[in-house]
Amino acid sequence: MYSDSLTQSKASKVVIVKNLSKYFEVKGKRGGLNQKEKKVKAVDGISFHIDKGETLGIVGESGCGKTTTAKVMLGLYKPTTGEVICNGVNIASLKGKKLKKFRKKTQMVFQDPYESLNPRFKIKDTLLEPLIIHKIGASYKERLEIIEKTLNDVGLKPAKNFMDRFPHQMSGGQRQRVAIARALILHPTFLVADEPVSMLDVSIRAGILNLLKNLIRERELASMYISHDISLIRYLCQRTGVMYLGKIVEIGKTENIIKRRYHPYTEALLEAVPSPDPDYKISLKKIKGETPNPIDLPKGCRFFPRCIKCMEICTKVAPELVEVEKGHFVECHLYRTH
Repeated sequence: MYSDSLTQSKASKVVIVKNLSKYFEVKGKRGGLNQKEKKVKAVDGISFHIDKGETLGIVGESGCGKTTTAKVMLGLYKPTTGEVICNGVNIASLKGKKLKKFRKKTQMVFQDPYESLNPRFKIKDTLLEPLIIHKIGASYKERLEIIEKTLNDVGLKPAKNFMDRFPHQMSGGQRQRVAIARALILHPTFLVADEPVSMLDVSIRAGILNLLKNLIRERELASMYISHDISLIRYLCQRTGVMYLGKIVEIGKTENIIKRRYHPYTEALLEAVPSPDPDYKISLKKIKGETPNPIDLPKGCRFFPRCIKCMEICTKVAPELVEVEKGHFVECHLYRTH
């Protein structure tokens, strides 16, 4: 099993996620006092790792569990089952000073640059706050120097022109650069970027993506990039995990994911993406059917109601991740070994 391979060669693995689940309890609107609580299995038994200097892409439709996975990994949600190991430590065991140290080393760039910055804080105050909390810099002057350098690093030059601005005085792209600066100013070892360009104008997305790619490479960060856009994942990520209804249905090297397309959902996802090549003529295919209700998941494979390759076993037995080639795992009965 894929989760078993995570115990081997731990040295380069900054983050290890093993059999991780996160369930949310919900009650029906018409339920009485005796109604049983149902559970949304937002994340359900997933495993993967991220190496130093590597960017892992997590791709899938809205509601598949991408952001929930990230929040559990950063300690913002407690896992229902499973574990997240960061820099050799199980984060569930962290408290007090150790938890504070963990938060310093793990950072997130959020999707919405208009909501992630405090509108009452000047840019320098937004970046000053984490430095004060984590006691970085011996004086106010030294902290301002750190802020100035970080703003320059994210392309806000000259930094002095931006330090006294409020968020509303900046464009969406500039705000997202500030959000990236806030995440990197503490020199984390693990960075999560949750669809950081989806709310930005198309004309400025490339600049933000190039910035992230260069900073991750220069700082040798372990990082996770969340997106529903496979083309962005292809540009940024060395490996990719494809998520569907809380499960990772395929994981491996990004180029192999795109070329091989072992899982029917991966194939359907890629066939729904238009090609920029005008000579490449193909009719885009919509994934048939509707996504099942996450409160009432189908028995067996979760994708079988929409799968064109569905077999009888798919409707009865949930598949397990199997290795179809070195380092490439697929959760599908088409590749079962017994």
